[in-house]
Amino acid sequence: MATNENLPPNVIKQLAKELKNLDETPPEGIKVGVNDDDFTTIYADIEGPAGTPYENGVFRMKLILSSDFPHSPPKGYFLTKIFHPNIANNGEICVNTLKKDWNPTLGLRHVLLVIRCLLIEPFPESALNEQAGKMLLENYEEYARLARLYTGIHAKPKSKLKQGAISESTTALNVDQRNTTTAQNPDQKNPLSSTGAPSPSPVAPSTASSKGTSSQEQPAASVGSTLVSNETGGVGSSAALPQKKDGAALKAQAEKKKMDARKKSLKRL
Repeated sequence: MATNENLPPNVIKQLAKELKNLDETPPEGIKVGVNDDDFTTIYADIEGPAGTPYENGVFRMKLILSSDFPHSPPKGYFLTKIFHPNIANNGEICVNTLKKDWNPTLGLRHVLLVIRCLLIEPFPESALNEQAGKMLLENYEEYARLARLYTGIHAKPKSKLKQGAISESTTALNVDQRNTTTAQNPDQKNPLSSTGAPSPSPVAPSTASSKGTSSQEQPAASVGSTLVSNETGGVGSSAALPQKKDGAALKAQAEKKKMDARKKSLKRL
């Protein structure tokens, strides 16, 4: 994978300046996106010019810069499928600016404007798509119909290109890490810590857990107390058991006395 290390420092500096300018003052109908860590691949979304078969379409393309850029021209490719004489089926762009007419002093803005102009005025004489080139010369209505069909199917609005997306993601990641660290160490910003007040014990979760266990066992104890209460008929204390036994004994003695008295009455009869 290509990186900025493949380009000389002076080229990187110039590209950064150009890309910043393109971002702040973009050409009409062109939006540029770039990866901060890799200036060798530059993406752009090109709006289909009004009055052409590509109107209302958004076409994504890329420029690939070689290690000896700007002495050699970049290579251009359409990533959005398009029916055009100067754009091959694999997306390769054929335009003299990127070939024999290349000049190291030409900037990226000029290259992108030339490519957009191809959508306004194709050059069928140097066609990479021979079918489109021939149709443009012999039957423009059919050519325009197919170009509009391709545009309606493939050239729908794309997700927005963002410059410096990786740097933004890295910054967001660092913020998340700081927030996570603060959440994990809240005592670092606790004013009570500086006054010598005791900090929360790290074993607090275990204590809470043991409390939770006690509360879970408590209903079982309550059930036991209820059972004792039902057996004694009292308040529900196990201390009532001896009282119950004493009462039962007295009741048994009283019953025995009654039985003895009945027996004596029967004997008298």
